[in-house]
Amino acid sequence: MSQKPIKAYKNLDFLAGREARGIRILSEYLEPQSRFQRYRVRDTIVFFGSARLLASEDAVSALEAARAGGEPQAIEEADRSVAMSRYYEDARTLARRLTEWSKGLQDPGRRFIVCSGGGPGIMEAANRGASEASGLSIGLGISLPVEPSGNSYVTRELAFEFHYFFMRKFWFAYLSKAMVVFPGGFGTFDELFELLTLVQTRKVSKPLPIVLYGSSFWDDVVRFDKLVKWGVIGRNDLDLFHRSDDPEDAFEFLTSRLTSMYLDQPDEDGRAAP
Repeated sequence: MSQKPIKAYKNLDFLAGREARGIRILSEYLEPQSRFQRYRVRDTIVFFGSARLLASEDAVSALEAARAGGEPQAIEEADRSVAMSRYYEDARTLARRLTEWSKGLQDPGRRFIVCSGGGPGIMEAANRGASEASGLSIGLGISLPVEPSGNSYVTRELAFEFHYFFMRKFWFAYLSKAMVVFPGGFGTFDELFELLTLVQTRKVSKPLPIVLYGSSFWDDVVRFDKLVKWGVIGRNDLDLFHRSDDPEDAFEFLTSRLTSMYLDQPDEDGRAAP
């Protein structure tokens, strides 16, 4: 008896091939959408930042090991990691505070859920803080050859692994009602400036408060005032984001904006419009 033909949607060789790229892209839209609907996720607070930052206890341990080794460059790098670990701890604290606030809202259908890229560093810190508040958190991971994905603090049912960067960024932007951007590298800059462009050009019509966390870092690496000086952005574009150096300040800014922009502005169903 001849072998029964394989149905197209079960043909893995076809699905992994060039001809099925459109199907794979659509899958990274439809499969997350189905899970978000199942768990009633309508709005998120997105945390961006470096995957390389360590928790303070890990950074201190690395410094002790470097000092024991006696290599000057290793000690210098470990010293920097200890200094930068404050951002990990601040992200963790802020995510915990926001999750506690969200869980205390009277409307159980409106949940501002912490969302990260699902990896280590600042992403781990955000998911960890939400977990410490016994809340849900999302990890929009990406398959990369040089970086682990899927930190252990992401809610298991809301852990994703994307292949396409642009589909991952779609889900960051689509559900987000606020964003906090910690110090980071190329990936963080890519995410920040794409979203600033969407807000500036009003391709994002919803209110989207953005916090740039860590003034000393941002002032050193991006001269926003020089962009105004050279006339390539307007002075009012500097109002697209709020600077913060303290978890409590960021918390107060975000909760006040989310309350006025969403909780106090119900749509026809008595909920804030997405």
